[in-house]
Amino acid sequence: MKQPEREAARWMLQARDDLEFVKWVLSEGRFFDKGCFLAQQAAEKAVKACLYMKGARVVLGHSVAELLERLLESLPDFAKHREAARLLDRFYIPTRYPNGLPAGTPSESFKRSDLEQALSLADPIVRAAERALGK
Repeated sequence: MKQPEREAARWMLQARDDLEFVKWVLSEGRFFDKGCFLAQQAAEKAVKACLYMKGARVVLGHSVAELLERLLESLPDFAKHREAARLLDRFYIPTRYPNGLPAGTPSESFKRSDLEQALSLADPIVRAAERALGK
């Protein structure tokens, strides 16, 4: 990649925006399923930003946990976020598709407490990425 800083900045900007949306959802008190998904996305995009900054040309995949493992070689401090990444990945499919749940729909199934947990898991990862990128 010719401009890793620029690509990393683009991904980080979107990660921050996603996280702001999560906070808005929490303040609105509705759309918890969508907020949980966007919390997972914020962490995913933040980790991808770091991978781009470290020179990755293409970053594929949606598992925060798997992406984070790729990052550990160059940024070992991210190891403390392994469990949060693993837990966030639970919000990737079931928050969007009814067939990702045994019954009901995502809009019926996800509650404020789920969103609070998702935000508490995603926010430290996004902040760690900002520090790693020098933002």
